[in-house]
Amino acid sequence: MILKPKVTLEQLIENLSNDAEFQKNITKWLTLEEQPARLAPFPDSVDKRLVEVLRAKGIEQLYTHQAEAFSKIMAGENVVIVTPTASGKTLSYNLPVFQTILKEHEARALYLFPTKALSQDQVRETQDLIQKLKADIKSFTFDGDTPADIRRTIRSAGHIVVTNPDMLHQGILPHHTLWIKLFENLKFVVLDEIHAYRGVFGSHVANLMRRLKRICAFYGTKPQFICSSATIANPKELAELITGEQVALIDNNGAPRGKKHFILYNPPVVHRELGLRRSVVNEVKQIVRKLMPTGAQMIVFARSRLRVEILLTYLRQVAKQLRINTDLVRGYRGGYLPKERRQIEKGLKEGKIQAVVSTNALELGIDIGNLDVSILAGYPGSIASTWQQAGRAGRRQGTSLTILVASSSPLDQYIMEHPEYFAEKNPETAQVDPDNLFILMSHLKCAAFELPFEEDEVFAPDITHQLLDFLVEENVLRKTDGKYFWMREIYPADEISLRNASPENVVIINTSDNNRVIGEVDLFSAPELVHKDAIYIHEGVQFHVDELDWDEKKAYVHQVKVNHYTDAITKTNIKVLDVLEEENIANYKKVYGELAVSRVTTGFKKIKFNTHENIGIGRVHLPEMEMQTSAMWWEFDDQLFVDPYFQESIIGEGLKGIAYTLNNLIPLYIMCDVNDISVVPMVRAPFSHKPTIYVYDKYQGGMGLSKKLYEIETDVLKGVLQHIKNCPCTHGCPSCTGPTLENTLFGKESAVKILEQLKL
Repeated sequence: MILKPKVTLEQLIENLSNDAEFQKNITKWLTLEEQPARLAPFPDSVDKRLVEVLRAKGIEQLYTHQAEAFSKIMAGENVVIVTPTASGKTLSYNLPVFQTILKEHEARALYLFPTKALSQDQVRETQDLIQKLKADIKSFTFDGDTPADIRRTIRSAGHIVVTNPDMLHQGILPHHTLWIKLFENLKFVVLDEIHAYRGVFGSHVANLMRRLKRICAFYGTKPQFICSSATIANPKELAELITGEQVALIDNNGAPRGKKHFILYNPPVVHRELGLRRSVVNEVKQIVRKLMPTGAQMIVFARSRLRVEILLTYLRQVAKQLRINTDLVRGYRGGYLPKERRQIEKGLKEGKIQAVVSTNALELGIDIGNLDVSILAGYPGSIASTWQQAGRAGRRQGTSLTILVASSSPLDQYIMEHPEYFAEKNPETAQVDPDNLFILMSHLKCAAFELPFEEDEVFAPDITHQLLDFLVEENVLRKTDGKYFWMREIYPADEISLRNASPENVVIINTSDNNRVIGEVDLFSAPELVHKDAIYIHEGVQFHVDELDWDEKKAYVHQVKVNHYTDAITKTNIKVLDVLEEENIANYKKVYGELAVSRVTTGFKKIKFNTHENIGIGRVHLPEMEMQTSAMWWEFDDQLFVDPYFQESIIGEGLKGIAYTLNNLIPLYIMCDVNDISVVPMVRAPFSHKPTIYVYDKYQGGMGLSKKLYEIETDVLKGVLQHIKNCPCTHGCPSCTGPTLENTLFGKESAVKILEQLKL
């Protein structure tokens, strides 16, 4: 059954603008007017067969950025194309790639996408073009789901190989001798959605490109790089860091834009003294209740897998109350099996699903058709992500509506208080650190396994030779006749995950359905999501975890129906390994260095659906997870606390309040997610015996975030102080220093006193 809207989107927007209850929670209603297309004729050099096929698809001319991209790429330049969602970036690289393959039948192209779903979507696009061309061009997806017999065909016959960085890292480069046809004829490497390659993932991908170029050079080729990105502040710099090549910027967007309505919506305060607002989950539920009867097709973005499943449970309840088929509401996130994800994508595109609740897995450019409304359950953490998620509605030039529903977090509340930050400030700068020692060393090992290193070869400037000699000393490499050879039995790419989680996953097995595998979760998240007695939610269905077999990496679950979900309690220990930089500032010291961080899940809370009250706790016994990372920290002098007011417990509350606000506001200054960093306050740190606040990168080896924070820490502390002082609550709340209990009434007051004494 295909859905038919009961009202037009314009009528829906009109209804919302006249809805007094809805209006009183709006802090800003932005309207972006439509823009006409700017077009350019097909260049004379474009193959006539391509022109005919595109005209048959209704494309009579190119957008100006597509024409510019074709011209530069055919002239041999590396490019990065930066235009908004749904602006035809795909054609910008497909056109020169197909043009080249039609002229040189042996030419090959490698398309890299950050997710498997995007890869699948791209293959559908290229195969449609091939079918209409009636040309002997073969395009295949190569990922973990590709059957073994098809893999052989792809290696020998694939003109366009569509994959993801993880598969290139583990499945292609280490087996390059099976891919001779690809590497001997590789003309283009397409890196789509490069804004996703930032932080640790981007640093890995930059080293992956070093390995790819090294293997291409061995086979006598030097491919061109075609990158595309959402709007960020430094796309050219990012593309050059990742590819290691000079790149031309193309940002003259010629695509049309439909009228966009963007609403900033702040849930009402339900407890003024505690600063508590109605929960973002409950507020989204009420908004969807207003929209669902209109037949509008919508996507709801949630910040976590758990929130996706909670929202999915609530929205299906809403559908049932409205007598709407609950199958029209689906979830979408990592951990679902590939077949489920393809089915949901298809249902959205064909208009057979009315609402989907997704993590940012659907944020990138998968074609899911023409949705009417995009609802963001909480600020996504960056402007680039916000516009990507907003862009999932109205992709075909029509009017669209986006509603950003704020949570009580300080970051969300900052956006609500300062809509100009969101509406006017340039998007953020993406950071990568290709020479991060931990990441670099990992890829150097992989590269040595793939091909022996020559004595004078440069993998990373200035440091290659020293690292190779170190690996010889460690008996990882053997040096013979001026070459470095891999000498271990292990396969290094298997040991390294590009996303810096463990390469292993925990498989989730449903014992109430013949031991069927229903999903998987990465090893680092498993202790928090599938510990014994956890409630694991999948596609809105609840499962009780009976056992987490840590050795076998399996979680055994059975289906249940309960009125609560679980939230893990974790404990963190910190040990300072090395101080790299430090500076005394008035009455505190800032330090940058290396930490060993150990984390263990010790228990869990049972949280009731709808009311979100704590209805019980449980214990968990699991092994400790440890990592080494980079960090910055503040050590506060004891003279700050000579006032009798500062009892040790009150100092602790103040530090906790500052840490809570820091954790949430750092992403305003550095392009990262709140989950990329961790902030740990200690009244007496083991290393300094002083009150200390640590901020560390939550990835093995770090990713340069704490280093950047070390450089701008004064601005960040000033922002934290201003935000806490401006919050209207009495003793602290989820929007500033964190939720307040009866026995913790000094968090806000103490935090302000500590920060004011720093004389920032």
